[in-house]
Amino acid sequence: MRQVFRSKFAFVLGWVWVAFVAANTVDLIVRYSGKPSMVAGAVLGVLTAMVYVIALRPATVVEEPALTVRNPFRTTVLPWASVGEVSVSHAITVGYGEGEQSVRLWTPTATARERAKAQGRGMATPRRGRFRTEPALTKAEQSAQQAFAGKTHADWVGDQITERAETARRRKEEAGPATITWAIDSLVVLGVSLALVVAAILVP
Repeated sequence: MRQVFRSKFAFVLGWVWVAFVAANTVDLIVRYSGKPSMVAGAVLGVLTAMVYVIALRPATVVEEPALTVRNPFRTTVLPWASVGEVSVSHAITVGYGEGEQSVRLWTPTATARERAKAQGRGMATPRRGRFRTEPALTKAEQSAQQAFAGKTHADWVGDQITERAETARRRKEEAGPATITWAIDSLVVLGVSLALVVAAILVP
């Protein structure tokens, strides 16, 4: 089963920006006016590159072969048996290999507000008045409430990663080496935006 975790707010906002840029690009092409249009296009290109790298690309992919961490400029693939300690603070940090190597996940994160809200969920529900009633929760709802008590989404994802790693070790799966590669897509996007800036400077 493949699960992709990312900031939904950033992802949606990123695609809204892409739609906005697409509409403006068409307008710039139709009403091309030389250098002003090139400068406007370069500004849109640089901002779009930043939005792609920061909002659209980052993701944490949990699937059967390995954990894939897609950060802005690098992709790290960790076989489950090689995953070590998982810690969660503002962000999730995953240790791997036999050394002290670790990778910090860009998403999901736990903001101070989310942490405070999660701690509020973990507190005992105050008793109500004599004549007030509370809706009875099913066993499934009670289990879900207990599982998420005091935890943020980042905590939950950290638990999922730890559980998958422990399962792989129990199965005595091979702890293969981590694979770390540059994010070609991010570099291409940045290259295009840089080309637009150069073109805007050179156009008379």
